[in-house]
Amino acid sequence: MNSYGLVKCCRLVNSASDTLMGGRYLNHQKGLPRLPVPPLRETCERYLSCLEPIVTEDELKHTKRLMKEFLKEGGDGEKLQRSLERKACTTDNWLADYGIQINYLDSRESLLIYNSGFVLPKMDFTDKQGQIRCAAKVIRAVLDFKTMIEDETLPVQYMRGEPLCMMQYFRALSSCRVPGQKTDSLVFHAKNSNSNPRHITVAQNSQFFTVEVYHSDGTPITADQLCVQLERICNSSLETNTEHVGILTTLRRDAWYKYYNKLVQDPSNKKSVSAIERSICVLCLDKAMPRTYEKYSGFEPLQVLHGGGSQWNSANRWFDKSLQFIVGEDGTCGFNMLHAIIDGTPCMALSDYITSSMKKPQMMESPVALLPMPQKLHFNITPDIKTAIEEAKQSVDKHAQDLDLRVLVFNHFGKKIPKAHRISPDAFIQMAIQLAYYRIHQQCCASYEAASMRLFRKGRLGVILSTSSASAAFVKSFDDPKKQNSEKRNLLENAIKVHTWNTNMEIRGRTTFGHFLALKVQAIENNIPMPDIYTDTSLNKAFNFLLSTSQVSFKAACLASAVPEKLNIYDFCYSVTSDDFTFVVSAWKSCKENNVVRLIQTLEDTLLDMKMLLEETKLEPDGST
Repeated sequence: MNSYGLVKCCRLVNSASDTLMGGRYLNHQKGLPRLPVPPLRETCERYLSCLEPIVTEDELKHTKRLMKEFLKEGGDGEKLQRSLERKACTTDNWLADYGIQINYLDSRESLLIYNSGFVLPKMDFTDKQGQIRCAAKVIRAVLDFKTMIEDETLPVQYMRGEPLCMMQYFRALSSCRVPGQKTDSLVFHAKNSNSNPRHITVAQNSQFFTVEVYHSDGTPITADQLCVQLERICNSSLETNTEHVGILTTLRRDAWYKYYNKLVQDPSNKKSVSAIERSICVLCLDKAMPRTYEKYSGFEPLQVLHGGGSQWNSANRWFDKSLQFIVGEDGTCGFNMLHAIIDGTPCMALSDYITSSMKKPQMMESPVALLPMPQKLHFNITPDIKTAIEEAKQSVDKHAQDLDLRVLVFNHFGKKIPKAHRISPDAFIQMAIQLAYYRIHQQCCASYEAASMRLFRKGRLGVILSTSSASAAFVKSFDDPKKQNSEKRNLLENAIKVHTWNTNMEIRGRTTFGHFLALKVQAIENNIPMPDIYTDTSLNKAFNFLLSTSQVSFKAACLASAVPEKLNIYDFCYSVTSDDFTFVVSAWKSCKENNVVRLIQTLEDTLLDMKMLLEETKLEPDGST
């Protein structure tokens, strides 16, 4: 085991960050409710309901028999529910604890799989000086954002008038993930800790440097001073015989754990790795990548997600860090995030803040003071580490070549159209995605939409089960010539009503997916024989999501993207404005059943067809068609 180990990992996940918060935020956090445990029977009924459109009639009957046994008085269901309720009394958020550990830290997959990217509006430069100036402004904005967090001047966020958990902002910077043999650990460094970081890590030409970004009086250095430091780095990183150590962070976690331990046995390597892990963030100064200008190109999100492969920028990264800010020589600008530490909603606020800060006119700053030279981090590479680097390069290139990502800017209409028909724009898009999938595959599939559960203390992401009997009835009827438009309209509105209800239930803590699987964990933790409902074949069908979706909206024209977690999944990130919708869709090319271009072309047609349906079945003043 490495120096952190499983026990410390669990302690960090369960208790970290309360001590990082000051008085106002800490009082705010204490005022938030703990996540409740939903009623057992309600969750089981909703579970059966989500099965209806995706299993056979015989499978559903069998599952209902198992569920009846599970719910009988004094049976397994009651025992597991009581166990989970006891756990909920001793932890702020039982779902977040399980989710972080099981979904992320226990996974042995490469971090390239659990990676989301945010592309900021393209910057107007195409040379090294422009890149340096842009990067300096990005980092200065990040430091200002960090100051707002630490000084507790970042406004508390609200949803529908209710305050949200602010915990993730305290975890976002100065944090990292450390590989373990069977599970990873999270390590946080912050203002109130013993090792408050004062430096960032800069990656340039696959080499790593540290830059002190605070003066001795604690004030951050200026953007002009950052430019000087970055120029120094660029001038000293010209050699080409560099060992690409950063690419090791893309290995499967068990493999990276093995080589991580070998790497840090050398004192110089250990010092360098520690400097990266303790840094506030990583700034990646990327070289320009080749671009394809075909329709639906998504080259900028791909650069932010994985760097383009070993021959481009994939080694110019340290994927264990919570946030990596990426500025390319061609104007590409963005950052990627580590899901184990932070979700998309705080990153939206960070994206908007950086974009807004960079638009402000730059004033002439005071003459540059004497600055300490950036420190290059040195690594001594043994033959087996060199072999691991080559292995990682091959793996990264395979991922980069296999990932298909496309961007659809749908500018025919935006959220004003569904809202004019008294329809939720988000639910409207969810039904369009399901209909587009059905038109291609001629079947319904399990799908989910990510939901923020930050109304609760330490709230993370919830899972809205998007596919329902109502949505299945709608998509199956839409292209049926025997169905009247008025009936299709009614089916659409019913599907949207169900989806909206499911969304409200999820953000209010009545989570079906999280609750049902947490009960299974209770059986494992308490050595209770696994109930038959969890070995039922229907369970895999219920939660074998083939559509992974999330609405990610910004004030600025940013793009969010993610990597499909499994081979046969489509991943959708979409944003809505009054006049358009933007979709970033990804899938693995090696899954022959999936085709991203075909899906987004079908989605474009589907949105137009659904708009036509609304227009042809306009509501009367009494709400009838």
